[in-house]
Amino acid sequence: MLPKTAEYALRAAVCLGRSSPQTESADQLAEETKVPRRYLHKVLQDLVRAKLVRSQSGPGGGYALAKAPEKITILDVVNAVAPLERIRRCPLGLRSHTRLCPLHAELDQVFASAEKALSRVTIAQLLRSTSPIVPLCEVG
Repeated sequence: MLPKTAEYALRAAVCLGRSSPQTESADQLAEETKVPRRYLHKVLQDLVRAKLVRSQSGPGGGYALAKAPEKITILDVVNAVAPLERIRRCPLGLRSHTRLCPLHAELDQVFASAEKALSRVTIAQLLRSTSPIVPLCEVG
């Protein structure tokens, strides 16, 4: 359901949340998140533009969350890189459809439910989970 870019951004956000407030280099992030470095760079730029991540150049530089993990939701991260698109008008461009037809109204409700669910979970909540499976870590 989520594009690969959103998945990669969420991996980066969780990784940065775990090391918050310290910075992590792009190389460290790429290794830990299993995201190709060039792709990760683009994702991190999007997160910086959305003011969810800050970058620091120079020795000891890298990337860090720009906000506390408690203030960043999964939806914030997804919308920064690959926004969920709601259906506002007929995707077919039919002029007689002055509002959504039953099919597109139902599909839009799916998107609305996804938005609501993703907005309820913060990066901090993911990191505090009591699951024996830890995000981005081999358990063993």
